[in-house]
Amino acid sequence: MKTIQILTSLLLLIYQGTFLTAQTDSTVREAEESMLKATRFMVENVSTKGGYLWNYLPDMSRRWGEMEAYSTMIWVQHPGTVSMGHLFLDAFKVTGNEYYYAAAEKAAAAIIWGQLDCGGWNYIIDFAGDRSLKEWYNTIGKNGWRLEEFQHYYGNATFDDDVSSDAARFLLRMYLVKMDVKYKPALDKAINFIINSQYPLGGWPQRYPLRYEFAKKGLPDYTSYYTFNDDVIWENINFLIQCYITLGEERFLDPIYRGMNFYIITQQGNLQAAWGQQYNMKLEPTGARTYEPPSVMPEYTYGNSLLVMKFYEYTGDRKFISRIPDAIKWLENTRLPNDKAGNGKYTHPTFIELGTDKPLYVHRKGSNVEYGYYYYDYSDEKLLAHYGGKTKINIERLKEIYNHLNSLPPDSVTKNSPLRVESFKNTGLPPDHYNLSRYSLIEVPDIKKAIAIISSLDNQGRWLVTNQNTSNPWKGNGKIKELTDRYASTNAGDETDTSPYQDTSDQKYISTWEYIKNMNLLLNYIDSRK
Repeated sequence: MKTIQILTSLLLLIYQGTFLTAQTDSTVREAEESMLKATRFMVENVSTKGGYLWNYLPDMSRRWGEMEAYSTMIWVQHPGTVSMGHLFLDAFKVTGNEYYYAAAEKAAAAIIWGQLDCGGWNYIIDFAGDRSLKEWYNTIGKNGWRLEEFQHYYGNATFDDDVSSDAARFLLRMYLVKMDVKYKPALDKAINFIINSQYPLGGWPQRYPLRYEFAKKGLPDYTSYYTFNDDVIWENINFLIQCYITLGEERFLDPIYRGMNFYIITQQGNLQAAWGQQYNMKLEPTGARTYEPPSVMPEYTYGNSLLVMKFYEYTGDRKFISRIPDAIKWLENTRLPNDKAGNGKYTHPTFIELGTDKPLYVHRKGSNVEYGYYYYDYSDEKLLAHYGGKTKINIERLKEIYNHLNSLPPDSVTKNSPLRVESFKNTGLPPDHYNLSRYSLIEVPDIKKAIAIISSLDNQGRWLVTNQNTSNPWKGNGKIKELTDRYASTNAGDETDTSPYQDTSDQKYISTWEYIKNMNLLLNYIDSRK
């Protein structure tokens, strides 16, 4: 009897295992079918000449990048055309389906069409040309109160929000996937743009070629400043390192090292051993947009400290970590008092006054860009909704990483450095082993979550979502002059403000980010089962 029970249990386990394997195989097939259906919809019904925006109404009557866009426009910055291109290449790598590679080629063609003569990119590509783009800047762009980077047509390229560096990285991937030489001219043009736009001291401006004409509210044009904002300098260094690893040219080393050294140059003195977000040509921390006062910033001090420790791992040169203790001490000394910390939600103010270490808080008055304005003081009342007045810094993590690195012998520190001189020991070629994707592994969903994602795709191949950003349609310049506090803590002002804000209604949207997110999860699921 006991033997029969054991055999029965074994047979049951075998059956259950076979059933689960069959269920998994079925789900993988369904995931692949859903991904292809969703991709066909995006490529064939949503894209403009292979490029993408961020959000669309289902009937395509309105569409948005970071701001509302014309039907002739695509957006370069994440999660627009470049991000979609990266996703298509990831899908091609996991599935081997040439449809995804063809979709990536279409995105690359759109990016190359919009590449400027200088070799970089603006946020927006308008297939109707500069006449149309200037009209957009004079209307929708000009009236986005909080989006000052869109209020003026420069006609040059931007590094903000990883625009030019990520577009260049996508072209690098396109070239390397099949070593297709048709991508080499645009790639070389982008590489030369990033190298040529670097200042001698190692930093990069926000925009290039340099412009100085857009003075606003009495402040100088900030786009030529040395810029850490949105990781401008790090993203350019990182791209050049990716080029060095995959293309192997020594010419990349000098701008890489100068870029890393710029972080050391710009850390402030010991009494305020911090970093600012922008620096003028005298290497003084300074403001940029009118809601960014001259200051040093805990968030950038934390982020730059992590980066210089990474540079120590790249080089083994202790100069990169010699002043990390000073930065930690400053972060400790500038913590918010308990009554300002929001029950532990925050640790620091966003901005700290130069020389005094007093918190600075930014506010705004008015209803629109025409008559409203930003200002700063020492009060944390009525803070901006679109630019946090306080932040949270994990000082303990910084200490742990520093103490660990500081305890290692020099050879151990640099053992995984991409700059280390050594022969290539893996099989194949470096591009086969170096991940250039924009997306790191988010999560590997279980079968239940994978099925839920598959089931949420509608019969047209859309993952529709609510609560996306919308905006007021352009109605002309602002007319209300009253300096009210009504819009002090809202994302948009009166009806003339074209800045985006969250739609809290039940309105559904086609979202490139929702597509990218779901595709990534299903790709991770499929890859884990293979």
